[in-house]
Amino acid sequence: MAVFTSLDAHEVGAFLAGFDLGELTDLQGIASGIENTNYFVDTTRGRYVLTLFERLHAAQLPFYLQLMHHLAAHAIPVPDPMADRDGRVLHELKGKPAALVTRLRGRSELQPTAEHCAQLGACLARMHLAAADFAPEQPNLRGLAWQRELMPRLLPLLQPAQAALLRAEIAHQIALQATPDYAALPRSAVHADLFRDNALFDDGRLSGVFDWYFAGVDSWIFDLAVALNDWCIDLPSGEFDAARHDALLDAYQRVRALQPLECALLPDALRAAALRFWVSRLADLHLPRDAQLLQPHDPTHFERVLRARALQAA
Repeated sequence: MAVFTSLDAHEVGAFLAGFDLGELTDLQGIASGIENTNYFVDTTRGRYVLTLFERLHAAQLPFYLQLMHHLAAHAIPVPDPMADRDGRVLHELKGKPAALVTRLRGRSELQPTAEHCAQLGACLARMHLAAADFAPEQPNLRGLAWQRELMPRLLPLLQPAQAALLRAEIAHQIALQATPDYAALPRSAVHADLFRDNALFDDGRLSGVFDWYFAGVDSWIFDLAVALNDWCIDLPSGEFDAARHDALLDAYQRVRALQPLECALLPDALRAAALRFWVSRLADLHLPRDAQLLQPHDPTHFERVLRARALQAA
């Protein structure tokens, strides 16, 4: 999240006039993240998050909003989109598509313990099962097709060893995704970005999973791999912390056991997850957009993670 489009209290107050949510009492821009403009919005009746979408088109947004509402209806702790007086959950503000969702309680645990990871793993499995009957389809917009499209722009900007790694890993994933085994993996709409800063804990208990605007249809083990690669690693080295890794994976499997095929392809999914975020961070660093409060992440972190996963799979 970031602030690309500035809003003031008058503009947001006028926007809220279309809802039955009370009067604006506080407005704060959210600096974390890199894709959309986000504000905390407090009213006399509740607390919300207002998002203006900077890249996604209005035609793409019903997928995300419907998915959040579907999961909320299945008792998954996610932000629920708010409808205006005309029943619409997709809006427009300052010429941008916009959504207003409930604000979850709690704070992110940026140094998670094995217990935090266990709670996250169980919730992730319940999310996958709840999404199994979600009908709308939309691909993972940061998947392999996007990475292949971006690669020619990135290669001239990289050191030779980095360029070689990028070529090799994309080639590996192309070959993998052409196999019958890959096609047989269980899949549905998934979060696809479930980092530790996209979950909240309140009094030690997992209270919500948010920032669903990278969601798309992908394999469940890819979604699991994204979480493992962030929640369960030693940040300086990129290596797994065994206690957190086992806690997350065991808790996931107590809710939903992995199929043998998923266990066999999990090392490849871990590489795919590391590659996805290395490429996106390279793009944010070398091909940036302007934003008032933009904090790009260091791509070398996921380069380390990717090299570690490729070495483990060798």
